[in-house]
Amino acid sequence: MIQAVVFDVFGTLLQIDEPRHPFRQLMQHLRLQGRTPRPDDARTLMTRNLGLAGAADYFGAQLSNSELASLESDLFTELASVRLFDDALESLNQLKNAGLKLALCSNLAAPYAIPAKLLLPSFDVYGWSFEVGAIKPEPAIYRQMIEQLGCEASAIAMIGDTLQADMLGPIGQGMRGYHLQREGKADQCGFVSLMDFAAHVLQYPPSVNG
Repeated sequence: MIQAVVFDVFGTLLQIDEPRHPFRQLMQHLRLQGRTPRPDDARTLMTRNLGLAGAADYFGAQLSNSELASLESDLFTELASVRLFDDALESLNQLKNAGLKLALCSNLAAPYAIPAKLLLPSFDVYGWSFEVGAIKPEPAIYRQMIEQLGCEASAIAMIGDTLQADMLGPIGQGMRGYHLQREGKADQCGFVSLMDFAAHVLQYPPSVNG
């Protein structure tokens, strides 16, 4: 029996219509200032509760007020352009009305949680990488989701648009993992829409005592 469903956020439920990549721009500033990029830079940004100014300070960026303001403006534009995929709300409502618990699990820098919570306010659990201190596909982030949902891992389904993070990682922790491939082809573990995924999940409704 499936008792809970975990969703990735960006690329799965939400999309950015006007991407400006302000954090990427910040890292480019750092490179121009002589800082050598490190393999864990992206992980650092997603596992610490940092805004743009905080990230600039953490990495030691030398930015003028106008440069920082430009980055902040790009971030605001990006966040303001976030919207739901067309199939998101209906599929979520179907699952919630069927009595399943819903959760979000996302690798993201802290500011991106703001539009996510505004557009997706009715979830039982929010698993942000910058709060957990781990990113998908690290086991710790899935384990926290399992603990907070209060279900057996095998009773939790997860879906997202990244194969390793949203399908294989959860499967490695005993969950059911599924890959959302909006431009691809459906198969046993993959779906081209959230509506198709919801229909699949609702074949395995939660138990009365679940």
